[in-house]
Amino acid sequence: MNRDQAYGWVIFLGSLAVIGGYIWLLFFPPVTGIDNLVLKLTGVAAIGLGFGIMAWIGYTLATTPPPQPIEDIEKEIAKEITEAGNIDPSEEED
Repeated sequence: MNRDQAYGWVIFLGSLAVIGGYIWLLFFPPVTGIDNLVLKLTGVAAIGLGFGIMAWIGYTLATTPPPQPIEDIEKEIAKEITEAGNIDPSEEED
């Protein structure tokens, strides 16, 4: 078994342990009220993750400069082609 497979098994078994512990804390809480705390933490994590991703997308959209219009790109290409066509082959350097 290579290292990647070993990491895969560790992640798999760790995930199963977290799922089992989560279910146990929700349905068979060892301390009164811990099930509500687990639900609240889960809600905070879900909302934080979801809206954190949305904030990152919004920030990226707000700080990324707009693309150059196609007309400007076409003008630049036409200018470069025109300039390249006006070069005299005898003037080119080796």
